[in-house]
Amino acid sequence: MKSRHLPAALLAYLMLAALPGFASGDGLTTLRGAPIQAAETESADAFKMSKDSPPIPRDFVQQPPLVPHKVEGYAITKNFNKCMDCHAWTRYKETGATKVSLTHFKTRDGQELSNIAPRRYFCLQCHVPQADAKPLVGNTFQRGTGLQ
Repeated sequence: MKSRHLPAALLAYLMLAALPGFASGDGLTTLRGAPIQAAETESADAFKMSKDSPPIPRDFVQQPPLVPHKVEGYAITKNFNKCMDCHAWTRYKETGATKVSLTHFKTRDGQELSNIAPRRYFCLQCHVPQADAKPLVGNTFQRGTGLQ
């Protein structure tokens, strides 16, 4: 390592050392303070199909709908999308899930496709599940006034 990089490396190490659990004998912790080696609390039913709970209210205009169920372990690859097992137009009535929006079948140029558009295929880029967890940092966010 060149000597001019030494101060930056030292600063980076000191910043890491200030993180909870980095240099302590307790082991590493997550940002919420849980030990990294903590046992998984998910049940064996993590892949069990479950009905959606009621829609979660949105907090700003154009917010994508939030996912009202667990998605841990859902596979979304270029060849398979677990979300479509329930939310596809051919399955939503049978499963009781919300069907995929028509907007997801259009290209950026407005051309309608017979299947989900590639840019809308990876659901969890926009639609996120919710957790009842303590916020990592405080904030002063206010809902959009048009939604109150």
